[in-house]
Amino acid sequence: MKIGGFQKFSLIDYPAKFSAIIFTQGCNFRCGFCHNPELVDPKLFTKNIPEQEILDFLKKRRDQLDAVVVTGGEPLLQINLEKFLKKLKKLGYSIKLDTNGSFPKRLEKIIKEKLVDYIAMDIKAPIENQNSKVKSQKYSEITGTNVDTKKILKSINLIMGSGIDYEFRTTIVKSQLTENDILKIGEMIKGAKLYALQKFIPTKTLDPKFLKETTYSDKELERIKEKMLGLFKINCIIR
Repeated sequence: MKIGGFQKFSLIDYPAKFSAIIFTQGCNFRCGFCHNPELVDPKLFTKNIPEQEILDFLKKRRDQLDAVVVTGGEPLLQINLEKFLKKLKKLGYSIKLDTNGSFPKRLEKIIKEKLVDYIAMDIKAPIENQNSKVKSQKYSEITGTNVDTKKILKSINLIMGSGIDYEFRTTIVKSQLTENDILKIGEMIKGAKLYALQKFIPTKTLDPKFLKETTYSDKELERIKEKMLGLFKINCIIR
């Protein structure tokens, strides 16, 4: 496991649980608004934190923590992820996995082996021409790479049919996603348990140009949220 960061305590990253956060190093996407550039850009990588050091800490904190969040970067890039999740399970923790949804085969294995209790998947954009071989231009533009959107759709279906807790979420940069784009994402995940519209905050970004970008106003996001609730019967929140 290439672990690039570790947060010992969080009240907000796992719903209704006290958690620690493990940040894996490396990502196959290059989203300009990414707020963890040190986990994405190899030039910014720091020395990895030893896996055993984190496991030892978590073993001592079992009476104070309920859960562990494994995020990134993209955790499913990690070759030994399944083995590591099993070690966390043996310690008795609930596990939340954050993913961009581009590795459905590995995600399916993790779900089948019941190695996670909560999945949060980022959806970057609507997927046009879902039944064709045409790549989604907007998805590729936002992620900075050619994305096989069929894999994204497969991950969505896997998560929704998994029987475990989950959420989908989208970071909203106003120049990238129109209101109609956001509503199209809602159509893609119609009936989902939870969809979070995440306000983009220009503090630290992979691409410095995004420090000048903005998100929608609270009023605009509330209007979009109401349309989600009314049109798609989806549980939608704003963060």
